[in-house]
Amino acid sequence: MRALLVVNTAATETTSKTRDVIARALASDLKVDVAETTHRGHAAELGTQALRDGVQLVVALGGDGTVNEVVNGLLVDGPNPHVPALAVVPGGSTNVFSRALGQSRDPVEATAEILEALRRGGSRRISLGRADERWFTFTAGFGFDADVVRRVERLRGRGRVSTASLYIRAAVTQFYLDRNRWRPPITVAVPGEQAQSGFFFCVASNTSPWTYLGTRPVQLATRACFDSGLDVLALGRTGTSRMLRHAARAVRGRQPLRHASVRTVTDAREVSLHSTRPTALQVDGDYVGEQETLLLRSVPNALNVVLP
Repeated sequence: MRALLVVNTAATETTSKTRDVIARALASDLKVDVAETTHRGHAAELGTQALRDGVQLVVALGGDGTVNEVVNGLLVDGPNPHVPALAVVPGGSTNVFSRALGQSRDPVEATAEILEALRRGGSRRISLGRADERWFTFTAGFGFDADVVRRVERLRGRGRVSTASLYIRAAVTQFYLDRNRWRPPITVAVPGEQAQSGFFFCVASNTSPWTYLGTRPVQLATRACFDSGLDVLALGRTGTSRMLRHAARAVRGRQPLRHASVRTVTDAREVSLHSTRPTALQVDGDYVGEQETLLLRSVPNALNVVLP
């Protein structure tokens, strides 16, 4: 089997030594080429080239951002039988997607799991989400959480290390500075239902959990999975006390609070968002930019993924 190992050595937990160990392990069963990313978007370019070259398997070694880029490169022409399968070796700080697949957090152990799965034919097609034309594997967020991601990326650009405490501090700062919290700009529209306005935060989940704080999963949609549509949570005007209650329930793995300021949608195939002003968007934990409209869609059986 022809395989391409896409390596992001800039990822938090990925080193050249890790790359070499993984490449040697994969070469025991596969005909492997290795490509390292050199710039943002490069993993997507490599994924597309693998598709064009008829490669059968692409292994992404990096964090969730690397995986997202590879997926977008593989699916540049949309889902079809000729798209290479995807395998993931965790190499980032959080690795939500690989953990949602049930993989080991250790990259060497995860590689062994991939090889064993390939020997027994352990792969399946999973649903993915789309935020306009961009694919996502586990989440897309519009508003508050995307602003937090943007804030964290700025801090990391100044040399800060990506840790759970960094995200918590960024979230607290953003919450108290966020003008959208008191003038929520987002409207949520689901086909066949009445549109509802007044939200400052909307997140779509393709699986659960939404993210991790260290080893602790954070759940915003406990029923979301790779075999169903998107689960969407939107929050309206919220004070400190209620936000703390939301956060506590998420960390404990409980359903969101039932309140007039909360909108939930389960197993959705399509959700439209509109904002009265430019609003931040994040996809799989990477900040994308600002926009005023967003179409979220679920695409079933979109990609063949190797599972442990």
